[in-house]
Amino acid sequence: MRVLVTGGAGFIGSHFVRRLVAQGDEVVVLDKLTYAGNRANLAGLEHEFHQGDIADPVAVAQAAKGCAAIVNFAAESHVDRSILGPAEFITTDVLGTQVLLTHARDRGLRFVQVSTDEVYGDIPLGASPSTEDAPIRASSPYSASKAGGDLQVLAYVRTFGVNASITRGANTYGSHQFPEKLLPLFITNALDGLQLPVYGDGKQRREWLHAEDHCAGVELVLREGEPGGVYNVSGQERENMDVVRGILDHTGASPDLVRHVEDRPGHDRRYAVDSSKLRALGWSPSHSFGSGGLADTVAWYRENRDWWEPLKSDEYKAYYAEQYASRLDES
Repeated sequence: MRVLVTGGAGFIGSHFVRRLVAQGDEVVVLDKLTYAGNRANLAGLEHEFHQGDIADPVAVAQAAKGCAAIVNFAAESHVDRSILGPAEFITTDVLGTQVLLTHARDRGLRFVQVSTDEVYGDIPLGASPSTEDAPIRASSPYSASKAGGDLQVLAYVRTFGVNASITRGANTYGSHQFPEKLLPLFITNALDGLQLPVYGDGKQRREWLHAEDHCAGVELVLREGEPGGVYNVSGQERENMDVVRGILDHTGASPDLVRHVEDRPGHDRRYAVDSSKLRALGWSPSHSFGSGGLADTVAWYRENRDWWEPLKSDEYKAYYAEQYASRLDES
């Protein structure tokens, strides 16, 4: 199959490209190459590359020539950045998704929207994980923009008959993740002896899903998912402070680096999703967060400084200072 992977030079997208290439699929990548897109993530992989914006119909049409399917990983995806500047999240995550859907409709293509568990909002401690028919209760500009993209998908299925499905994945970890999210930020800071800024009391809970397991779920939905189907991709639930302690253990960093800082606005306490529907298609994870997953990820960042050190550039330093400097000063 010839597949257009949007956002394929990013973290999860590049893992997905690697998976399809290994299975003999013909892969085309469309990526805007913003700060989180990196051609180095695709090194050694046979693919066709187009630099462009998913919100540009001309760029989409050029990249999608001859493709039978589009899998949309392209997104502005960091909650903290969405709080600092929400507008670009709407442009990419809602308008960009609509442009892709219009092309899929006009060309009769299969479409998979890669979304997030965050669209379900805060799940009370002790409550059952969200199923796919749970209400959308997005809390941040990021999760609201992803929810908007999801609703576009469902509307195009119902109104235009587009053959589209949605996946909603848990917090994803692994190699090649830009060092702004919790795991790569704290791992690289710990390796450099820098402070680890923990939001609030650190008792927020997330499910942790390895990138390879996430991509296995997306691929299964691409090949076997129903039109209009939504499929959760779950991980293993951990409290944030347990994750931080694991990073300290695997890096050998001092606990004195941990700083509890002012929490971010609207911070959800817990995400949890039920993946029974995807498991019924045959999906099951092959990585355990506590039994090798975290350790392997720490080892990758330790052994690949040449990948992540250049990413902590002037733009990154400016963002980091805006996000954390005053918080750390007050901690």
